[in-house]
Amino acid sequence: MAERSLTRAVRSWVRMPVAARIGVIYALSRLVTTALLALAAAQSTSLSRFGADASVAEFVIGWDAQWYWTVAEYGYPAELPRTDTGEVAENAWAFMPVYAHVAKLVGFGFWPSGALVVSLVAGFLACLALHRLLRDRIGASAAMWAVAFFSCGPLAALFQVGYAEALFVLLLLVALDLVSRHRYAWLYALIPVMGFTRPGILAFALFLGLHGLSRWVRRRVEPLGGREAAHIVALGALATAVGFSWQLIATVVTGEWDAYLQTELAWRRNWIPDASAEFVPFDGFLRAAVFWFSHWGMPGWWGPIALAVLVAGAAFLLMRVRAVRRLGVDIRLWSASYLLYLLAVFFPQSSTFRLLMPLTPLWGAVAVPRRPGYRWAVLAACLLGQWVWILGMYGLGMTFWQIP
Repeated sequence: MAERSLTRAVRSWVRMPVAARIGVIYALSRLVTTALLALAAAQSTSLSRFGADASVAEFVIGWDAQWYWTVAEYGYPAELPRTDTGEVAENAWAFMPVYAHVAKLVGFGFWPSGALVVSLVAGFLACLALHRLLRDRIGASAAMWAVAFFSCGPLAALFQVGYAEALFVLLLLVALDLVSRHRYAWLYALIPVMGFTRPGILAFALFLGLHGLSRWVRRRVEPLGGREAAHIVALGALATAVGFSWQLIATVVTGEWDAYLQTELAWRRNWIPDASAEFVPFDGFLRAAVFWFSHWGMPGWWGPIALAVLVAGAAFLLMRVRAVRRLGVDIRLWSASYLLYLLAVFFPQSSTFRLLMPLTPLWGAVAVPRRPGYRWAVLAACLLGQWVWILGMYGLGMTFWQIP
């Protein structure tokens, strides 16, 4: 009897529309995340950012969500705030406007509720987009498992807090799907929205260049028409222009040519007080490699060596691992472009984990079937990782050292 009931349940599940199955997975995963957030709030102490009486509602609008709320309510400063030493202090120019204002619009002026709704809805739509992107590459079943890993993964709390990641990943997955299907025209509208949602559009510009080069190399196998080539070039130029436009806007409003870059460097000085006064590509990761190894009580020169090994490992993963190669050229080119972008502009710290969310398509490689029970073990690891991240970044999170 039990076996017959299980068989009927499985058949009913298979017969459900894909969107409904994804909806069930997403709803259940959000219940789990809510429970984990509540448990983390109960573990919060007087030493954490949220205090001993923390609540899930405070988590939703905590950390960077406060900056997006500031953008929605007050906009951007015309005069950059300064520290006692005269350096540019942290300010709203580091946060893009799309998510902030969409959340205010959806919340009918009450930003916190709008932010939660936008993140929740964007997360669900991102799950649909991920399944669409992966199903022709790894099969419908594996794509559904990738959705489950994504929805329950270590960063799943970002679907329920006032951060722009869920919205950006949704836009990104749609954009990658459009590129892979050679439907370039829609990207003219999508790229500016992506670019003003969160930083990362310059990585997409690099990806478009590599995509175009890849199509040119394979033109005898997959013809590249003149119109498509023109679209790729024009979209790459558009993405590049959008990527640098925020710096120009900040310059015009504040009257300081490096307003945006100095704003970003303001966060870096929380870890390295003697950070470079000017932005230098790749300097952040190199300085951080020395800083963190020294902080952990190891020789600082080990840091650059470890960084080189990490970069080589990522390259090997994208070029040689069979499960990753199965995802196709475009997903691998995007992943490489985004990782190179992070290396060039970011200073690695606790937020690094969150910034890896645009690598979401790589869940497809994890979802490829291996031995019996493998996928359930991965799902369990995802939930454990989610709890560790929520507890560390929210329940026990402290200023600077544990930032989501």
